[in-house]
Amino acid sequence: MEITGPMLDRFDEVLTPEALSFLTTLQREFGGRRLELLEARQARQRELAAGGTLDFLPETKGVREGDWRVAPPAPGLEDRRVEITGPVDRKMTINALNSGAKVWLADFEDANSPLWENCVLGQLNLREALDRTIDFESGGKAYALRPDEELATIVVRPRAWHLDEKHALVDGDPVSASLFDFGLYFFHCAKRQLDRGSGPYFYLPKMESHLEARLWNDVFTRAQDLLGVPHGTIRATVLIETYPAAFEMEEILYELRDHSAGLNAGRWDYLFSVIKSFRTRGREFLLPERNAVTMTAPFMRAYTELLVRTCHKRGAHAIGGMAAFIPSRRDPEVNAVALEKVRADKTRESGDGFDGSWVAHPDLVPICREVFDGVLGDRPNQLDRLREDVTVTAADLLAVSETPGDITEAGLRNNVDVALRYLAAWMGGLGAVAIHNLMEDAATAEISRSQIWQWIHNDITLADTGTQVTKELVERIIGEELEKIAAEPGYDEKLFGQATELFKEVALDDDFADFLTLPAYARMP
Repeated sequence: MEITGPMLDRFDEVLTPEALSFLTTLQREFGGRRLELLEARQARQRELAAGGTLDFLPETKGVREGDWRVAPPAPGLEDRRVEITGPVDRKMTINALNSGAKVWLADFEDANSPLWENCVLGQLNLREALDRTIDFESGGKAYALRPDEELATIVVRPRAWHLDEKHALVDGDPVSASLFDFGLYFFHCAKRQLDRGSGPYFYLPKMESHLEARLWNDVFTRAQDLLGVPHGTIRATVLIETYPAAFEMEEILYELRDHSAGLNAGRWDYLFSVIKSFRTRGREFLLPERNAVTMTAPFMRAYTELLVRTCHKRGAHAIGGMAAFIPSRRDPEVNAVALEKVRADKTRESGDGFDGSWVAHPDLVPICREVFDGVLGDRPNQLDRLREDVTVTAADLLAVSETPGDITEAGLRNNVDVALRYLAAWMGGLGAVAIHNLMEDAATAEISRSQIWQWIHNDITLADTGTQVTKELVERIIGEELEKIAAEPGYDEKLFGQATELFKEVALDDDFADFLTLPAYARMP
């Protein structure tokens, strides 16, 4: 393996010869299969563009009808009623572990800008957290870990299968970013976690098929063998955040069954995947502006209810979506309205049978915990709620056209404004960004730019102004929104220039970029 990124202070503690040898083995054994599966994605996309559709797979009917269950919950994952998400910088690591949440999703993916420094230092921060040597000081305030029994269980989210780590080469080719993030954490922290009474746990993002889950399962088995860790020690929760994966939930659980910790229902990435999958199919899969698409829309309701039924049928946890609101210490009225929406959303999830849910800010942990306490009481989960009353067909999952809501100029402007702000921050090294009292990550930028692309290519007329959405209109609005942003303190002309160029590429080009993070990462040093 060749490391092309700079070896900064203490990087040698993470990028040890033994760790790099371990990564090299994983890349050589599984890198080829990864590329084949990425090509299979493209083949399915071509089928959808040619008029195909998504459905439950006939060839895996036996799995769906079979009598099997996933492994029982692992230590530290029995009770997941509230989980907090966030990047792996030092301050967030301490605050998340101290937050009172049961689980911390330690994020190398959508909430992490993949600067070389972020990816390596994040590994060091996690190791130091497990060793209890991590500390942080800012503005005269010192941050330190609470007693072990009060800390959240760490669950790491590596980057997705489609991403490379360009600063690490094996045989001249970039290493899979998934294997890089997973491998370094597993190598350094698996036995540390076991010594602390838990284990190496993961969230797996953006998979599109059960064959991609099978690849992860084989990686897990091989990694455990290489380091002498017992089979089944690794546990993974899969984010069902792509449209194709919603039709393969049982198969994904089956492939990972010895290593499975359940499934999670996302929102923005799922909506982005709807547009991406059927982008050539006209208005049949047209979505209204993103803030109008709630989890109660018929096709979203079908997706979440199917997820709970599927998980509980197989003994797996079902984890709900994100509450992204950031409470304001200056505006109690904004807080009151937003917190009531958070409460309603968590009440719906807990009532539907979810075993827990996500928040993005420590101040939301108490409200999420309170809602789930009201349903769970002293029970760690509600795996006994089998939801046998739920019946979901492929047509239910595909019923996007039944989604209520308009497309307005305000919605268009919000998509432009938020995407520009987020991309500027991402290019500057921040992946979790507070924008208009919401904690946004890469999924927000994806849904924002893909909606604009969809509206342009379907000759959409704005409901409030009667104006058709065209490239010219969007370019004018980009200029107007940039003028507003430029008047704010801290405006960085260079970063917003890069963000604008990138946004125009992924929102206005005729060719639809599969992921905006690919051209964005190419622009990074």
